[in-house]
Amino acid sequence: MSTRPTLTETPPADDSPRKEDSPPQRIRSDGTTPPSGRLDSPAPTRSPTRASLILAFAAIYLIWGSTYLGIRVAIETLPPFLMASARFLIAGTVLFTLLRFRGAAWPTARQWGANAFIGTCLLLGGNGLVVWAQQFVPSGVTALLIGAGPLFIVATEWAWPGGTRPTSITLAALLLGFAGVTWLAAPWQTGHGAISPAGILAILGACVSWSIGSIYSRHARHGAEPLVSASLQMLSGGAGLILVAWLHGDFGRLSPSAVSVRSWTAFTYLVVMGSLVGFSTFVWLMKHSTPARVSTYAYVNPIVAVFLGWLVLGEPITPRTLVASAIILASVALITTQTARSARPRA
Repeated sequence: MSTRPTLTETPPADDSPRKEDSPPQRIRSDGTTPPSGRLDSPAPTRSPTRASLILAFAAIYLIWGSTYLGIRVAIETLPPFLMASARFLIAGTVLFTLLRFRGAAWPTARQWGANAFIGTCLLLGGNGLVVWAQQFVPSGVTALLIGAGPLFIVATEWAWPGGTRPTSITLAALLLGFAGVTWLAAPWQTGHGAISPAGILAILGACVSWSIGSIYSRHARHGAEPLVSASLQMLSGGAGLILVAWLHGDFGRLSPSAVSVRSWTAFTYLVVMGSLVGFSTFVWLMKHSTPARVSTYAYVNPIVAVFLGWLVLGEPITPRTLVASAIILASVALITTQTARSARPRA
């Protein structure tokens, strides 16, 4: 039996003549009217305001930039995969429960399936592989490889059926941003010898997995609202991560009495700000902005992380850091203005 809202026909009032060529108004049982009389037409979505877009980008720039420090502190005394899985499972459960209390419908099997795939790509493949690789790859090299993420995202969007081809200016700006991240990370100054090839491949695999999940989420037509999608993705990604935590032996390494207050505080911050706010905002932005513009978070986040390290941990800021930051911000400005121009209607 169909689960779509039932429809009733409401004739015009007796004192108002009914036009013969006007069909009766069709109303869903939830009080809404399908556009153009179509029963399966989703409710029209309004374009976000400029202010909401600015706030959303500020959230993923600043909040996700701060999660570098949060993760670093959290895994001081918490097993990494178990910490990541608990972070997303708690955030996903809280968000899903709040949405249900506010009247959100229970997701369909199609919505669960699509968002489980996205969550697996983003959080298990994208997040989990980086967590594993950081055991073997220096942080500078890790930041450099993750800085290539926007290139993967734009290339995936380009190759996707019905995707958008980037302009030459956008590609140039992406390469400029990657150069800035390279200069900021300075992997040649890590002082390490040979770097694990498996770790390098894992980080590159994480970039590919995150790109596929991001672009699929943009094009998927499963009908779930962005916040519902975010909750389902966190639940499914967290479930995958907890399986990896079990295989990795994280449960045996967990000692609640040995977890420091610093780690618990950082973990709470990651749940509330990094996942509930940051990840939900990212999912929303992928529906309302372009992949090139959204992917610029990968360029800005290292800058935020460096300056937070200076502010909180007393880590030094060198002239190279300032120059690299200026290059990265210039690339972000180019991508943003180029996207804005291409979105303007032609006269």
